[in-house]
Amino acid sequence: MFYIRFKKSGKKDASCIPATFSSRCEGSTTGLSTVSRFEYELYESLRANVPIVDACVLKIVRLTGGFKLIARNEKYQAELENFQKNVPVGLSGVSLNEFIDIHLDSMLTYGRGIGEILISDGSIIGLYNADPTLFKVARGENPCDRRFYAAGTNEDIPVENPERVLFSCLNPNPKNPFGVSVFRGLPSLAGVLMKIYRSIGHNFERVGNIRYAVTYKPQSDSDSAFAKERAMQIAQAWSEGMTATRNGVVKDFVAVGDVDIKVIGADSQVLDTEIPVRQLIEQMISKLSVPPFLLGLNWSSTERMSAQQCDILTSELEYYRRLLTPVILQAANTYLRSIGADCEADVEWNMINLQDETELAKARLYNAQAKQLEIQNEKEEQIG
Repeated sequence: MFYIRFKKSGKKDASCIPATFSSRCEGSTTGLSTVSRFEYELYESLRANVPIVDACVLKIVRLTGGFKLIARNEKYQAELENFQKNVPVGLSGVSLNEFIDIHLDSMLTYGRGIGEILISDGSIIGLYNADPTLFKVARGENPCDRRFYAAGTNEDIPVENPERVLFSCLNPNPKNPFGVSVFRGLPSLAGVLMKIYRSIGHNFERVGNIRYAVTYKPQSDSDSAFAKERAMQIAQAWSEGMTATRNGVVKDFVAVGDVDIKVIGADSQVLDTEIPVRQLIEQMISKLSVPPFLLGLNWSSTERMSAQQCDILTSELEYYRRLLTPVILQAANTYLRSIGADCEADVEWNMINLQDETELAKARLYNAQAKQLEIQNEKEEQIG
């Protein structure tokens, strides 16, 4: 439930209206910029049906890492840290870190994340992550004026107090200035992949739950006269034997005459799906920029290649951090203003991993050694 105020018919209502937009937006496709609601549902289905895609998103959210808020005036540092650790986040939990994790997950899936700073009597009572598919972002009076609307059945309802809205978008471009999902382009590949998986399931069902073809061939004219009755007897005996086998009882099948028993489909070839499946997964992982070894895929990879893949992932994570930093600062600065602070906050992100700290330490060492050599060379030139 998104507690937010709306303007309608030019009249302002000072009360907060608890609005559940599922009924308001049912059957409506307005307010979704250039992306349809069906495309959003396709992205959700993609995460639900292809586990490796969902794993990539969760890895990105976790690897983005934590952060620390630093007040420019030290006397507000303790209160700012308490806000970061204990601010309620809807029904999801507490802490600003929890809000940012959900916000990033939404931004990766839908191309944008939207939330709200909940304020009562001038104090922040919590943060809330909203469903981005139920809101529209549009241009205002000028290209830099951004306005938010709740998508209604008949009309879009303007959102009051846009300064309380926490919004960020992923990979914006002139045609889609309000964000593009990281899944753009993956549904077609996922469709082919799911067809392969379904065929694999059907093949194993055929191999594991085999079916038989029992053929009775009469040997003489007298046998032909009673072929129908004997075929029915064979079918009944075969059915009883198979039923007994499924119940764990061994029962022999005895037939008179020329009876041929074959497994249906035993001669058909099972296609090798390793290469096409790997090619499709490689395309998906390359779009999400997650190294395969982080997902448990034992593909051939050298140590140098793994290091390069980690560097690429690090640059991706830095990009996500740049998108999230304004949202964090907006929430933190709003809190500082609510308690009467005369300063703003800064964000200090944690190191992504220990390898980064090692590389930075090596860089500082090399710079110090280079500076020392330069000083020695200057002294030698002066002496000479």
